[in-house]
Amino acid sequence: MEMLEEQSVQPRYDLTAEQENKEIVRQYRSLLRMLKPKLKPGDKEQVRRAFEIAVDAHKTMRRKSGEPYIFHPLAVARICVEEIGLGVRSTICALLHDTVEDTDVTLEDVEREFGSEIARIIDGLTKIANVVDTNSSLQAENFKKILLTLTDDPRVILIKLSDRLHNMRTLDSMKREKQLKVSSETVYVYAPLAHRMGLYTMKTELEDLSMKYLDPDTYRSIARKLAETRRERTRYINEFIRPIRDKMDKIGFEYEIYGRPKSIHSIWNKMKTKGVEFEEVYDLFAIRIIINANPDSEKEECWKVYSFVTDMYPPAPERLRDWLSNPKANGYEALHTTVMGPQGKWVEIQIRSKRMNEIAEKGLAAHWKYKEGANEEDRFDKWFSQIREALGNQDVSSIDFLQDFKTSFLAEEIYVYTPKGDVKMLPVGSSALDFAFHIHSAIGGKCIGAKVNHKLVPISYKLRSGDQIEIITSNKQKPSEDWLNFVVTAKARSKIKDALKEEKRKVADDGKYTLMRKLDQMGATFTTHNIDELVGFYKLTSHLDLYYRIATRNIDLKELKDFHVKGDRIEMPKPLKAESDVKAEVDLTKAIPKKDAELIIFGESSDRIVYTLANCCKPIPGEDVFGFVSTGKGLIIHRTNCPNAARLMSNYGHRVVKTKWAKNKEISFLTGLQIVGLDDVGVIHKITNLISGELKLNINALTIEAKEGVFKGNIKIYVHDKEELDNLLIHLKQLPGIQSVDRYDTEVA
Repeated sequence: MEMLEEQSVQPRYDLTAEQENKEIVRQYRSLLRMLKPKLKPGDKEQVRRAFEIAVDAHKTMRRKSGEPYIFHPLAVARICVEEIGLGVRSTICALLHDTVEDTDVTLEDVEREFGSEIARIIDGLTKIANVVDTNSSLQAENFKKILLTLTDDPRVILIKLSDRLHNMRTLDSMKREKQLKVSSETVYVYAPLAHRMGLYTMKTELEDLSMKYLDPDTYRSIARKLAETRRERTRYINEFIRPIRDKMDKIGFEYEIYGRPKSIHSIWNKMKTKGVEFEEVYDLFAIRIIINANPDSEKEECWKVYSFVTDMYPPAPERLRDWLSNPKANGYEALHTTVMGPQGKWVEIQIRSKRMNEIAEKGLAAHWKYKEGANEEDRFDKWFSQIREALGNQDVSSIDFLQDFKTSFLAEEIYVYTPKGDVKMLPVGSSALDFAFHIHSAIGGKCIGAKVNHKLVPISYKLRSGDQIEIITSNKQKPSEDWLNFVVTAKARSKIKDALKEEKRKVADDGKYTLMRKLDQMGATFTTHNIDELVGFYKLTSHLDLYYRIATRNIDLKELKDFHVKGDRIEMPKPLKAESDVKAEVDLTKAIPKKDAELIIFGESSDRIVYTLANCCKPIPGEDVFGFVSTGKGLIIHRTNCPNAARLMSNYGHRVVKTKWAKNKEISFLTGLQIVGLDDVGVIHKITNLISGELKLNINALTIEAKEGVFKGNIKIYVHDKEELDNLLIHLKQLPGIQSVDRYDTEVA
């Protein structure tokens, strides 16, 4: 991933028509060269035909960068072949992937020319085109369609991922709000999907590119530090590798060994989760050892290499990851360990065979190539069958569906055992209750507890890899609402919701009869129109909700005396709309500007637009922000690197409003800093003197806790903008004895 360290903005496009044509032909020939080993008789003509159709269909179209549109399908086809290892049919689909959606070419034309298999894949790609892009109810339908197509023909998703990767590589020419939206979708859905397909290199690049737009300052800062330390890292890697190389040469292994830097995104994750600075991230790079071994003996050979490495460098036992015995669901196999290298530095080692490496680099495509001839159902197949089961549940709202899909199918997995010793695979974060539902829906519904490693635990117990679980059931047990708080698998969630709905339906039947009698007394009939009127009046979402609330006495039917009855229909009384509701509606419409309008916070329009600052990230002027139109709360301003940003922009892209700050030095914003350092005499005085005395900033609250020679201080402080905050951070870090200063997002006191 070194290539990402020093990416610059792309130059403006300025080729002449003749140069353009030459470049198109050059790229096409390059694609054919990559495909050459896979071409059978007649294939070249088919690819040529697809290329000609695509060139003709897109001939009047240009990308935002100014280049001819055909460059995009050509680039996507090259990614499919070169980076994923797909073949001729996928190449044809990649060349044509935008034609049915964007041009006059129809699906029938494609089927006539290339047959039903290719037409089906193109149809799948066309359906995906607007996923996570349109309003939320359509989004789930589209997302389900992708996944159905994925389980039917995974090439659809592989081509879609290639399409997304090329769009991310060329995102510089897009408007800022489009960059934010596309990057959010990428990090929220596409990068985890690439990871699940086993495409680690692609997943890493998608995450890095997303971070480049969502959090440009941090991205540039880490990229700069990586570039500055590159020479020193290379020297260290060479020194580390030398004795391993000598030993393996002596024994006669065929192998490759090299060091690679961690991705910018994963370094940033380490810094956040461990609360450390860049310099303290101990495994900035990983050493990869790839051996050329026979499939029958490759596991044994990998363990041999492990023993050579750990003879030379002491390992951290808790950092051993054995994916040889238990491959991941996406087919990934390898042995990972972290060892103590020279100069007291931790180094991550990854050991795998050539076959394992190809599966790690090219994912699903390589996985099936090696699987030919094997008849046992493997983990990929099990994963697909679980997705099919989840898709069978039609009754899930779009946002829930996407969220369930992420936690159930895109998370890392753990391995647990049944009492008989069978291995079961569950997503990270699964509880004993998830395991019960995974075994069988009936067991999940009656689960009252579990024994984990022979000890009694509650149903909410979070499982860890290697746990052995026995479920305890009772016929008196029934699912309750709070169960939804500690299950993560789609199966468990949908079965619990079904059970709750069934329970609700039984209670609701009583409410239904009560309402029938009440309407009869009023002289009105029990019709859909009358029920809809009441659902609207009580601001509910369904007839079932209305009946349930009547049955549980949450709704008082005495209010119905204000209704008018005309014939057998009831009419809602007119003046019942509360003033606050009207105001909220007016504010909300004001908060949504016209397309592409620039919302300036603290500009001349600030008196017209009602907004609040998000409590989850507390933005301050000068930071990259976006506006989010929330129902009931008007416009809420979030930082683009807010923990919730990717979810909001992905799920509700239509509610995101472009925003920027105008300079205003009269208004201060509360932000929080956490300072850690050595508990020295006068350290508090130095800190307060710097903030209040030298920098003239107003402290809102200060708490200091000292323990065993180390102090931790939380300061709430008013600043005008990001510039002022950055300046304060620099000065605080320069004080003697200060170890770290980090911003934390604070609620207003």
